[in-house]
Amino acid sequence: MNFIGKILPIDGYTVVLHGNLPVDYSKSLTHLYQPLLGIKAVMLYQTLLHEIDFQKEVPIQTHHTLMNYLNVSLVEIYEARLKLEGIGLLKTYEEKTTEETVYHYVLQSPFSPYDFFRDAMLSQLLYHHVGEDKYVLLNSHYIGRPEQHQGHNITASFGDVFETIQSDFMPIQNVNRIPESNGPQLETIDFSWMEHVLKSRMIPLKRVLTTENKRIINQMVQLYGLAEYEVEKCVLWALTDENKLDIEEFKEACHDIFKTSRKETTIQLVTKQTEPREEIKQPKLNQEMTKEEQLIHELETISPKQLLEDLSSGNHASEQDLKVIREIMTTQGLPSPVMNVLIHYVLLQTNMKLSKAYLEKIASHWSRANLQTAREAMVFAKKEKENYRAATEKKQQNYRNYRQQGTRSEVVPEWFKERKSKSTETKSRTTTDLEREKEELSSLLKQYSSNTKN
Repeated sequence: MNFIGKILPIDGYTVVLHGNLPVDYSKSLTHLYQPLLGIKAVMLYQTLLHEIDFQKEVPIQTHHTLMNYLNVSLVEIYEARLKLEGIGLLKTYEEKTTEETVYHYVLQSPFSPYDFFRDAMLSQLLYHHVGEDKYVLLNSHYIGRPEQHQGHNITASFGDVFETIQSDFMPIQNVNRIPESNGPQLETIDFSWMEHVLKSRMIPLKRVLTTENKRIINQMVQLYGLAEYEVEKCVLWALTDENKLDIEEFKEACHDIFKTSRKETTIQLVTKQTEPREEIKQPKLNQEMTKEEQLIHELETISPKQLLEDLSSGNHASEQDLKVIREIMTTQGLPSPVMNVLIHYVLLQTNMKLSKAYLEKIASHWSRANLQTAREAMVFAKKEKENYRAATEKKQQNYRNYRQQGTRSEVVPEWFKERKSKSTETKSRTTTDLEREKEELSSLLKQYSSNTKN
């Protein structure tokens, strides 16, 4: 991903802290957040946090200050900032004037270790990053075993003790809304399909689709990339006899389905190869884009499966083709946009046949070239094709020159002609003398024969 020029050293910044830090926030940053984000993002958070103390003396500082403190490039600072924003530790507001650009950084309080492990998505991500043994160690160290209380819980609830003023007006609850939290900021899914499933099975919605349950369902969908039917299966599996959602059972079911249906996939936090949504600069109208730019944009945004279906006039992609593409992407490590260009290129070169051997040959070459975007892959493919065409034309020209050399008349020097002419004359004289000698000898033999007879 190209981050060059996103922020400049001269751009200013301010820092404020939203809320209060938990007492053991540094332990959370070191042992829980750092495995997910890396050391640069955590150090940027710590640096910004301590920069708050200088706000009175210097209200606005430049990013050149951060470069000196962290001893890293501005590109690395920008990448670390995005990671903090994505995980929910930072919010950024941009203020542009004719004179300067200032970024207002609002730090969000990290979870305490206890709250971190209660967050379904973050705890699952940590599990996949550090492994089961280390995860169990961290969990037992920070959380420990739950307290065991004797007897039955008879604590009075709020409704048992207090009464509030009742109003005839009952506001309509938005079942699709999930309040903001300190965790990763995720897109909210639509739960209308889940409501329909529960209603059809006569399961009370309020017991299952609580605010907390919707948040966790949303997190598991984003984490494992589950389809609706898979989420439905997990929810129904995790329901108790009282029609309540057992969160631990639900998380285990999601993980089991993920392992079963996506055996070769691992859960890891990686930086996207495409630009963040707010950074993408698209033309207002498709008419402003050339055909090549439209094709590149399409190859950057769709999946290989969708590309195959589009090239097949909407028909479903065959399981065999998808298996070939999956194997090549996993073994060669090609990003999805680069794989799309490869599929498009091979289909054009082989009369719309997806040859596995041809795909693997080119994929290994492109993998060594470390192509990351559809544009890079397309430029590289054009260059390679032009080199191949030039080499083929050169071979053909060399062959034509060779054939012409074999058929053209040779240039004979004059001295060779003269020598050949003299040789011919000498040969002619020699032949004449031999004939004369033969005649004379024949005449002598005749005379000798007649004398003998007499």
